Amino acid sequence: QVQLVESGGGLVQAGGSLRLSCAASGLTFRNNVMGWFRLAPGKEREFVAAISWSGSKTDYAEFVRGRFTISRDNAKNAVYLQMNSLNPEDTAVYYCAADSGGIVLRITAAYDYWGQGTQVTVSS
Repeated sequence: QVQLVESGGGLVQAGGSLRLSCAASGLTFRNNVMGWFRLAPGKEREFVAAISWSGSKTDYAEFVRGRFTISRDNAKNAVYLQMNSLNPEDTAVYYCAADSGGIVLRITAAYDYWGQGTQVTVSS
C-alpha cells in the first residue's frame, strides 16, 4: 500500500520560513517524479513544484519561483519543500504527490498517489 505522509506545516508570520517533508512508502520512490501542490480556501488545487526522479530537473509555479526549493533524498524515500519569504497568500493545505510517468508535469491528473496534506498558515 502506497503511503505519502506530509509533515512540517504550521503557523508562521509573513516573511518566515517552513520546511515541508513527505515520507513515501510502498512504492519504488526513485522511479517517481514527486510534486507539491496546494489547496487554498475557495480555490482549486494548484501546482507548486515538482522534481524528477534523479533530482536533476525541477519545475516551479511562477508565484513561488525564487522563494521555494524542492529537493529529494532517494535513500530516505523523502521529498522536501523549503519555503522562504512566506506571505499570507501562501496559506493552504500542501500536498505531496507521486507520478510514475517519469516526466515532470504540473497537472494533477498525472499524479498517481497523494498524501493527506499538511496545513500551512501565514499570518500578516
